[in-house]
Amino acid sequence: MKYYSTRHIAPNASLQEAVIKGLAPDRGLYMPEKINKLSPDFFDKIGNLSLTDIAKIVSEKFFGEDIDKEKLDAIAIEALNFDIPLKKVEEGIYVLELFHGPTFAFKDVGARFMSRMLSYFVKEQHHDSVKVLVATSGDTGSAVANGFLGVEGIQVFVLYPSGKVSEIQEAQFTTLGQNIVALEIAGTFDDCQALVKSAFVDEELNKKMYLTSANSINIARFLPQSIYYFYAYAQLAKQQLEDNVVVAVPSGNLGNLAAGLFAKRMGLPVKRFIAANNRNDVFYEYLNSGNYHPRASIQTIANAMDVGNPSNFERILDLYNQSHKAIQHDISGKTYSDEEIKNTIRTVYEKTGYLLDPHGACAYQALKDEKKPDESGIFLATAHPAKFKETVEECIGQNVEVPERLSAFMQRKKQAVQLSNDYNAFKKTLFNLT
Repeated sequence: MKYYSTRHIAPNASLQEAVIKGLAPDRGLYMPEKINKLSPDFFDKIGNLSLTDIAKIVSEKFFGEDIDKEKLDAIAIEALNFDIPLKKVEEGIYVLELFHGPTFAFKDVGARFMSRMLSYFVKEQHHDSVKVLVATSGDTGSAVANGFLGVEGIQVFVLYPSGKVSEIQEAQFTTLGQNIVALEIAGTFDDCQALVKSAFVDEELNKKMYLTSANSINIARFLPQSIYYFYAYAQLAKQQLEDNVVVAVPSGNLGNLAAGLFAKRMGLPVKRFIAANNRNDVFYEYLNSGNYHPRASIQTIANAMDVGNPSNFERILDLYNQSHKAIQHDISGKTYSDEEIKNTIRTVYEKTGYLLDPHGACAYQALKDEKKPDESGIFLATAHPAKFKETVEECIGQNVEVPERLSAFMQRKKQAVQLSNDYNAFKKTLFNLT
């Protein structure tokens, strides 16, 4: 299959080129030239399928023309070898827990899938080394760093905004060493993302090293996230609750939401999506007005959603042929302040005993506010609440137990290179560290 740029200037690329390049030469994001539909028979039997069964079927629709089935199946099984349970929180509202992977965040799925796919292509092309650049506002860095840790022929640079990620998140990518380099940037997530994007279009840099991204910019990180939407639906179908499904998604860089929209295009019977925003409400504003005004991000307690210029907005626009009306038909939006998020964490815990992280709290509240009585609602819990221990404990007035695998990161020594948000300084550092 060929992949085109959302900006329609760069030439089409093969899957291998799209994965290794990450960003198209015209700074657009790669999109598949067609979206393959799943058969009605698949949905008839979906309630009886396991997560890995679904992963193999869906990933073949995406990548089956370019990767041998046996190898692709192995990638899918290895990437998704942990549980993604759907739990009832209250009547008509279910949570899909996406945080049971190695770093306790939903991004483990895409990061693990991409690391194995990129490794496959690196070996195919006999590259000496590929440099993965990833900007993170929290969980992306830890998921990518752990997904790529020790992978031969790949060096990872994680750019993160100094003082704007939680201590546990920071520890998950600054204490690993080996092929993982943490770059602590004096600035915001948007500054980190701008540095990564600038590197991809720097001709001198790209002549001297193979660069790619593991943000949701990359097609191999982004598309596999569609898989768990099918699995959520399967778990409802098993209980015969699959009619009128709506899904609320914590939304920052919009990769997770865009993956859900791809699943819908493939035939997944989701009625509509709700984009849950914190105070960084650029997409919410667009949904309501049709005007898109990117701006500097604001720091909030739901830091993985602190994005003022979401990359995957381009993919959503492209998917809907730039039609605001069509986007509005499938997506509504809600936005919440820190105080509202804290109140939701407190209230839900008191009423149901279910403990939310700040991002899941946004999605829960959006679903609660928007869901109609005849709808089955799913919201995505994208990170373990212990990753935001201080915030969550303040809300519930109780100690939050940290899983042993998570606390182990906190015992290790931090290794990070401190940089300004100046591109030339960043570029010089890349040359010096490779």
